[in-house]
Amino acid sequence: MLGEVALRLLVALALGGVIGAEREASSQPAGLRTHVSVAVGACLFGIISTLGFLEYQAVRETTNVQIDVTRVASNVVVGIGFLGAGLIFRQNGHVRNLTTAASLWVTAAIGLAAGVGNPGAAALATVAMLVALILLRPFRALIEARIVRPRRYVTVVLEGDGGPGAVLADLARAEGVEVVERRIRKQDGRTVIHLVLRGRPGVDLDRPLVEVAQRSDVRDVTDGEAGP
Repeated sequence: MLGEVALRLLVALALGGVIGAEREASSQPAGLRTHVSVAVGACLFGIISTLGFLEYQAVRETTNVQIDVTRVASNVVVGIGFLGAGLIFRQNGHVRNLTTAASLWVTAAIGLAAGVGNPGAAALATVAMLVALILLRPFRALIEARIVRPRRYVTVVLEGDGGPGAVLADLARAEGVEVVERRIRKQDGRTVIHLVLRGRPGVDLDRPLVEVAQRSDVRDVTDGEAGP
């Protein structure tokens, strides 16, 4: 039995390491060691659920002992959900690390498959995950360049008590850029403009913002969520 346990753990370690290496190469917060740990941990749970209760099977018919290996799998799914949720956060109006959180979730399933003695399914899932993470990158870049309209949350702080009209006019004249939301307020005697900008597919929203930042009546331009 020890040899079977070792084989399952090695399969989980190797397959989780493959996905983790791709995430590590992409400079993601959850990389090689995290994915290996998730795969091996899930695998061990699978081993426990399938091999850890064999001694009870002989007495199952004569006692009220109940063995349900699916409970272990379901709890792995719940537990990995908390780990993935800890990776996800919002920044500048965008949700970050969703793909890495999803890859951890799939890695847990791969480890669990290896743990319950199904290395073929674990290997196929690993191949499918690598296809999604690597081979789909060019298609994602194409969609972003041709279809997706970039959106940006920006905060502009003016010097003194200057008005927002000139800044808004500059942004309105910028080619391919649309101001979809604006909120203006006073803070410490200065005018603060919270903007939501949207561009045509392929438009670089940094260019008009650099021009705004160079204005003499602008104190600061920063990325950030739309203000209250």
